[in-house]
Amino acid sequence: MAKLSIGDAVPEFVSTTQDGVSFTSANLKGRRTILYFYPKDNTSGCTLEAKSLRDGREQLASMGFDIVGVSPDSEKSHRNFCDKHSLGFTLHADTDHSVCEAFGVWAEKSMYGRKYMGVLRTTFVIDENGLVEKIFDKVDTKNHYRQIAESYL
Repeated sequence: MAKLSIGDAVPEFVSTTQDGVSFTSANLKGRRTILYFYPKDNTSGCTLEAKSLRDGREQLASMGFDIVGVSPDSEKSHRNFCDKHSLGFTLHADTDHSVCEAFGVWAEKSMYGRKYMGVLRTTFVIDENGLVEKIFDKVDTKNHYRQIAESYL
C-alpha cells in the first residue's frame, strides 16, 4: 500500500503490545494518538526518539494525545526496551511487518550500498475519528515530542 496522506482513514490492523495484549485499529477511535514507526529497539536513533516522547509524555497527554510505537521487534524486546528506559507507553510488535505495510512505511532502504527492507521512520498523528491529522517523515529523534507539540502552536 502507498504511504498514507493527511485525511486518510487509518487502515485496519491487528497487532500485539509489549504485554501480549491484542490491539486493533478500532482501539484508536475516540482518542487522539501519536502513532510512531521506528526501525529497532535499543539502537541510538530509536532510543533517542523513544526517550524524547517519554520526556514529553505529560505535555502531549495534556494536549489529548496517547503515544503508541510500532517496530518489527518482538513483544519481549519491546518489554525490555520499555523497562530499560521507563517509557510508560505502548509498543506494538509488528514482527510480520503487516502494520508497517498497511501504513506504507515498510520499504527498501540502503546502507553502505546494501539494499534491504526496513521501516521508514515516520510518525502519524491520528484524530479521534481515526483519520490521519499530521505526518512527520523527517523526524528529529532527539526532539521529537517538541517537534510534534510545536506543530500545534
